[in-house]
Amino acid sequence: MRYCVNCCIHLLPNDLHRQCFRCRGPDHNNQKCPVCRGENRIPLYTDRKQMKWLAVLEVRTDHCESWNGFFCLRKGKLCSLMFGLIIMTLVMVSYMLTGAKHGLLLIPSPFHYGAFASNPSLMDNESLSDMKDYYQPSKMNISYVKDYPSIKLIIDTITSKIEFITRQRPDLEELRKQEPHMFSVIPNKFLPNSKNPCWYEEYRGNTTTDPYATNSYALYSKRFRIIFDYLRKVFWNHLYHYKDKHYRLRCLPHFYIIGQPKCGTTDLYDRLRLHPDVRFSAIKEPHWWTRKRFGIIRLRDGFHDRYPVEDYLDLFDLAAHQIQSVLQSDAVKERGERNNIIIGEASASTMWDNNAWIFFYDNSTEGEPPFLIQDFIHAFQPNAKLIIMLRDPVERLYSDYLYFASANKSAEDFHEKVAESLQLFEGCVLDFSLRACVYNNTLNNAMPVRLQVGLYVVYLLDWLTVFNKDQILVLRLEDHASNMRYTMHMVFQFLDLGPLSEKQEALITKSPASNTRRPEDRSLGPMLPTTKAILRDFYRPFNTKLAQVLFDDAFLWKRT
Repeated sequence: MRYCVNCCIHLLPNDLHRQCFRCRGPDHNNQKCPVCRGENRIPLYTDRKQMKWLAVLEVRTDHCESWNGFFCLRKGKLCSLMFGLIIMTLVMVSYMLTGAKHGLLLIPSPFHYGAFASNPSLMDNESLSDMKDYYQPSKMNISYVKDYPSIKLIIDTITSKIEFITRQRPDLEELRKQEPHMFSVIPNKFLPNSKNPCWYEEYRGNTTTDPYATNSYALYSKRFRIIFDYLRKVFWNHLYHYKDKHYRLRCLPHFYIIGQPKCGTTDLYDRLRLHPDVRFSAIKEPHWWTRKRFGIIRLRDGFHDRYPVEDYLDLFDLAAHQIQSVLQSDAVKERGERNNIIIGEASASTMWDNNAWIFFYDNSTEGEPPFLIQDFIHAFQPNAKLIIMLRDPVERLYSDYLYFASANKSAEDFHEKVAESLQLFEGCVLDFSLRACVYNNTLNNAMPVRLQVGLYVVYLLDWLTVFNKDQILVLRLEDHASNMRYTMHMVFQFLDLGPLSEKQEALITKSPASNTRRPEDRSLGPMLPTTKAILRDFYRPFNTKLAQVLFDDAFLWKRT
């Protein structure tokens, strides 16, 4: 519905409006126009109903123009006022942020915590603010004060509480009670003619059955569906037929790259997979032992359905198909040769991440986990081989921060997060054992940076309670970067891999490094010297113990 602003005539669609003199041109005379003189006033139509004649609206152009100027003036003042308020708000926010960084705010920051209080009922999917409610305010609030002597007092307290106590290893029957389904699927003996642990499992489906229809890895991640689409196409061709029954070859890894994150595990994985006798899982880091078997996809998302062990075994089907071809070859059948293809798995969380235990296993009296990842791996694979890649824990922590922090990354911000994490860790060791704090899910989620991942010797000693020392190869990233050929030869020898041609070896050792620091992170520069000194003091007793366990002073990281 439209109206003429000159004479308030209700215009119908496509109306030429011939009654309005003003609309007909610039020669219109207000004195001669009967409409403008007040004669023949036309009533206003609204919603197609004529209004009462007393409600006629008289339009006067001169007044309208003057009011338009008045409203324009008020609008300008209003815009100026709004602009001024925005500028004032930005100035105040800038002051608050700057003051928080330099300790200048008169109001204390609410994000400072001290003594740690254990609470097993706290779930992963609770908010960070909820988790931090379990921490009492610290008497010495130093999170935003770059005061090395004050932080050194905290580190001295932590050092005084360090005690490396050998854990009690659970027996096999206890493990069976915790994971009965896993023990029903994985046998206690493997094929004797295969270097890799494999066995035959009867397949009861038919040609129309989708063997991967319920696989959680395929259901929860789109990027894995292509892999499983291929596996579906070739699945039936790789079954072993015997006495009217169908069998599929199932395999576990022969070796595991178990840690640590940001220590070069991706580069090692990329080079090892180039060896002709090495295969890996369809996914580089399944995280099944540490997370997926508990139903953890992302810690912040809480728990989902648990991934059964069959879903994990499906990830090795591509490699199992190749091993199956070797086992069915004449070399193995007639000449009694052995399959030499081995499978690896490279989840960098395997060594250290036992955060889920508190939600699934009965709590022990000392707040320590009664079962660890290595207990179950050893129960099924007592001969498994483990590879660990480490680096200076100080540099590892900074690299970890740069990789996972999403916004406001800076050397100053890193310093603040380190100080806060040290306070939280101190509060824990004052009341609990070192192992209880290292494996405490609540504490690990509350710390802004993952200090605990760099406590290598704590995890290594726990792995050595179930595996022999000659089953574990510990490497340094610094050595790998400076002499890659030497470290790769150490790995080949450790895994009993066959010799390589010069061309194959060159391909493996001369490939560009993988997963290097992003350009935008490099521009941030190194950490503050004060932060480095603080972290050196914190990690020193742990590095000293690590060097003693490995009989190698290089793990003191004195020159880095």
